[in-house]
Amino acid sequence: DPDMPFVPSIPEDQFILIEEGDPTVIPCRTSDPDAQVTLVNSLDKPVYALYDTKQGFIGNFPAGSYTCKTMVKGVEFKSDEFLIYIIRATSQLPVEIEALKTVYKTGETIVVTCVVFDNEVVNLQWNYPGKVKEKGLIKLDDIKVPSQKLVYTLTIPEASVKDTGDYECTARHATKEVKENKKVVITVHDKGFVNLEPQFSPLEAVNLHEVKNFVVDVQ
Repeated sequence: DPDMPFVPSIPEDQFILIEEGDPTVIPCRTSDPDAQVTLVNSLDKPVYALYDTKQGFIGNFPAGSYTCKTMVKGVEFKSDEFLIYIIRATSQLPVEIEALKTVYKTGETIVVTCVVFDNEVVNLQWNYPGKVKEKGLIKLDDIKVPSQKLVYTLTIPEASVKDTGDYECTARHATKEVKENKKVVITVHDKGFVNLEPQFSPLEAVNLHEVKNFVVDVQ
């Protein structure tokens, strides 16, 4: 089709997510298999790579914007813009879940963190008792120094006994069929259940070298 030398691309094809060091395909295909196609970067400079008419340009490309060009009867045509994003990722998915404490009283704030190491892009989901009511607040911190880690923090304000249960995070790899999940059990009590009765006054005096005992009854 001389009026449509490049096969139209869908939006999903224009955003290319690859792992560091992996080859990829920039899928600008032509409607004429004999067309001469040039790949250029964001500075409009030619990029040399293998071209397959059924796939597009194949190679190891730096992150950035790329466009394909071709000539039809002396008229230059450009393809859609393709954006390559390079992510840091490992084949494994190291995940840790952390809770400052696992026993709370009603009205306190529950805080649980899920940390993913050495991976820049993952799909992480939380499962916890208050999820149906969307009670939790989720925050993400992307830390790159001194090493890459994604810190997902789940906060449950004004906890109640109904928030007792399993708190589980499930991380899925961005480009591989790899997932990892971690779990911690949180208990929320209606009220405090430890009673302390000191058997001494708020202010006590002791003489030099005197031995004195301070006794507390714990119930």
